[in-house]
Amino acid sequence: MRLDGVHPVLDDAARRQWGAFTAADVRRAGVDPAVVTSALRRGEWQRLRRGIYVARTVLEEAGRRGGAERHRLDCAAVLLSLGGRPAVSHGSAARLHSLVLPRGTSDDVTLTDEGQWRRGRGYSVMCAGLPAHRVRVDGPFRVTTPARTLVDCAREWALEDAVVAMDAALHADSVGLADLRTAVLEATHWYGISRAAQAVSLADGRAESPLETRGRMRILGSGLPRPELQVDVYGPSGFLARVDAWYEDAAVAIEFDGLVKYADPYGGRSPAQVLWEEKRREDALRDLGIRFVRIVQDDLGVRWSARADQLRRLLDGDPVAVRRFTVVRDRELRRPTA
Repeated sequence: MRLDGVHPVLDDAARRQWGAFTAADVRRAGVDPAVVTSALRRGEWQRLRRGIYVARTVLEEAGRRGGAERHRLDCAAVLLSLGGRPAVSHGSAARLHSLVLPRGTSDDVTLTDEGQWRRGRGYSVMCAGLPAHRVRVDGPFRVTTPARTLVDCAREWALEDAVVAMDAALHADSVGLADLRTAVLEATHWYGISRAAQAVSLADGRAESPLETRGRMRILGSGLPRPELQVDVYGPSGFLARVDAWYEDAAVAIEFDGLVKYADPYGGRSPAQVLWEEKRREDALRDLGIRFVRIVQDDLGVRWSARADQLRRLLDGDPVAVRRFTVVRDRELRRPTA
């Protein structure tokens, strides 16, 4: 962006304001209104909202980098139009924190303010307390912390979607379980907080994918016991496998199997090689008397009752007479160090 030598002023404003700048910034930079009209007509600038602009190059780069960056610009535009007082929250904060969102989450900007309820074109402002320790400052704007964001979202989302997001955040060390629990206690009397508390009680940072979380939720929803997660199995010759879920008494191992493992394998392996390795691993576990259940995405739909019945039969079966294997557990949920 080059506007008769005044671009450094606008560039500075845009850097501070997540890529956007205002009509007030333009006036402060001394840009003639005719230049503004020309820049908009030529497409060098784009109007995000009335009196809120972004350089085309910035907008295009945000589009290339993904939905979160584009949404960040929308948040900046709304905040600048409102004077910057509210904090980005709920689904918008979840996007900015790169949390896992449910499908179909609205693209509208969601904000929280301590003194007002408000709704406008493409945004909503909810009224709630914003303690300083639950807000991060980024330039002139504020964003609710990951823990507060997850609890806010869990008060509104379906339980399973909330647990998926919490599991992923715990696994990535983006949040700690103790912090989530504290955030729930701080909102004891808020609407939907019981659902958020239930989500926190079910969250487990050892789950390594949404499929693992959703599978675990189906298991619990069927009245089956809560399995241990990420258990290492050792045979007579040493380490055999890390299984996604494990039932100790019945020696039942569960693998939540996503298509990406085979369609896009890591480490330079071919899909055929991955399939062969998986088969060999499963055979080795079965040879030791371990019951093995593989659950795929399609099992979580109408086929789930049959899969749940299979698990129930295995758990009710006779225990393994002679155990030629040992297991090593990671009982601690993943937590950040800070």
